[in-house]
Amino acid sequence: MSRIIAIANQKGGVGKTTTAINLSSCLAEAGKRVLTIDLDPQGNMTSGLGVDKAELEYTVYELMLDECSIKESMTDTVVEGMKLIPSNVNLAGAEIELLGINEKEYILKNAVDYIRDDYDFIIIDCPPSLNMLTINAMTTADSILVPIQCEYYALEGLSQLIHTIDLVQQRLNPELKIDGVVFTMYDVRTNLSNQVVENVKENLDTKIYETLIPRNIRLAEAPSHGLPINMYDAKSAGTESYRLLAKEVMER
Repeated sequence: MSRIIAIANQKGGVGKTTTAINLSSCLAEAGKRVLTIDLDPQGNMTSGLGVDKAELEYTVYELMLDECSIKESMTDTVVEGMKLIPSNVNLAGAEIELLGINEKEYILKNAVDYIRDDYDFIIIDCPPSLNMLTINAMTTADSILVPIQCEYYALEGLSQLIHTIDLVQQRLNPELKIDGVVFTMYDVRTNLSNQVVENVKENLDTKIYETLIPRNIRLAEAPSHGLPINMYDAKSAGTESYRLLAKEVMER
């Protein structure tokens, strides 16, 4: 049975795309069949997996406007055997173009249902806002993984995200659940990181992954080379962390 996980947090800069790229790559490394979907108009997941955004004929934008099939929208990535439905700046206009469409909340789900059984994991990278693209990700997904940065304002905005997830559960996707929270940019040297982790544990009634993703220079460098961390530097602390996170995800 395949699992579809949306990686969402409407706060930018929390390590959402980094987590989507590297979790997917480590799942593929573990022998899982993985499809990734870039739902962010910035297309950072697309370029981070070695795909040239300028050269694409079909993207998730054409898929959602029914201008291509889901198989046509897929492209290969630098990770062997891992496919991607890419994104580029065109997707920014999708909100407006979807306005008049019936059941627009289910466009992505209806497309993904065709190929769902071909994969063990489908990982969706959401945009950093609660818009129609994020709603489409949430109606498609079985669960949401929420990256939280270890910083003072970590909890701010999280209640809004949880409220949105609740609404989607009630009205659009009753099966949706929160997979868990994963802490990113953890700095073992600071008290603040430890305080944030404790604070979230006290205030959040949801699962929290054991794996902490550290602040790591190699993690920050990898996307500019179009590689996931386990291919860029197989021995870095970032690689070790994402392998552990992939292991936890597989065990859940």
